[in-house]
Amino acid sequence: MRNTNKIAAMLLAGGQGTRLKSLTKHMAKPGVPFGGKYRIIDFALSNATNSDIRDIAVLTQYKPQLLNEHLGIGQAWDYDRNSGGLSILSPYYTEEGGRWFSGTANAIYENIEYLDNVDPEYVLILSGDHIYKMDYTELLAVHKKKGAEATIAVMEVEWEEASRFGIMNTNEDGKVIEFEEKPENPKSNLASMGIYIFNWKTLRKLLIEDYADEESDYDFGKNIIPKMLNDSYPVYVYKFDGYWKDVGTVRSYWQANLDLINPDNELNIYDDDWRIFTRALNLPPHYIGKEAVLEDVLINEACVIDGKVSNSTLFSNVTIEKGAEVYNSVILSGSLIKSGVKLYNAVVTEDQVVSKSVGNENDDKVYLISEDGVEVE
Repeated sequence: MRNTNKIAAMLLAGGQGTRLKSLTKHMAKPGVPFGGKYRIIDFALSNATNSDIRDIAVLTQYKPQLLNEHLGIGQAWDYDRNSGGLSILSPYYTEEGGRWFSGTANAIYENIEYLDNVDPEYVLILSGDHIYKMDYTELLAVHKKKGAEATIAVMEVEWEEASRFGIMNTNEDGKVIEFEEKPENPKSNLASMGIYIFNWKTLRKLLIEDYADEESDYDFGKNIIPKMLNDSYPVYVYKFDGYWKDVGTVRSYWQANLDLINPDNELNIYDDDWRIFTRALNLPPHYIGKEAVLEDVLINEACVIDGKVSNSTLFSNVTIEKGAEVYNSVILSGSLIKSGVKLYNAVVTEDQVVSKSVGNENDDKVYLISEDGVEVE
């Protein structure tokens, strides 16, 4: 059923992603290629499309050129519309001078004028950094049912991991009674996913107050949510049960790409009822030579494979020469693996020529191969 509620999504996509090392040398983290043919941001954008959200703004900041080229006018996600659709919002110059967004809440504050023009009833805050599928209409339904002013998407994490997250402590009805930022001794394992829905009138007021506070970090988790709890606003959680991964490190990025090969993977990119959309590259088909050996491999357009590849993800235009062997690896577009090379547990960035072997079959390290050489994680 079509969602007729007036909701605007604000997708935060300016993250530098320094822990991804060379992968983000030339682009923002949301623009990093993922899963053979996608980019990380495609998952949040596709969720919005599948949730029938009409208005979405992508807030960019760090090295946005490649990301902006990927987004275009939003056609891949059906956002090239006459009414509503995709807007790209970047930091801009005012009479006070030019400035970067100084926090997640400040990024929304600086674009109040955009939201006033859209005039939504609800504002959905999203991150462009995560791999997951979520129906945002279910989040909105919980928000409305509870009579909330803010609803936070959460998921249960392993107790030993809980201290790495912002943790929500709730009552039996799902109302947040306490928020703890990376607690040493967590009372709950309900971790914030950085996905929020607010009543716009309330959020607008809070953003203006937050901007006036010179001591603020201008952050939703550190400032806006704690203030709402202190002022007794009704804040609730929406419990998400599914695949979700913040690909914040080279190892987690490598693992999430290889997760897609598992036929039992919860993400299921082959689900026709919840498709992941991306910009088409219009490349020729891949070619597999008669001596090639393939075992559990995701293969994309224009690949030429004459060697052995096992449990790996190959992006477009990848060449694996005869006599090369690739195991448990992620090879980004345009890269060439030379004859005689053996690769284990590798992430090869775009347009690399790999002529030396890396890793071994009993290795538990992950190797990032880029123009800067080989980095180990």
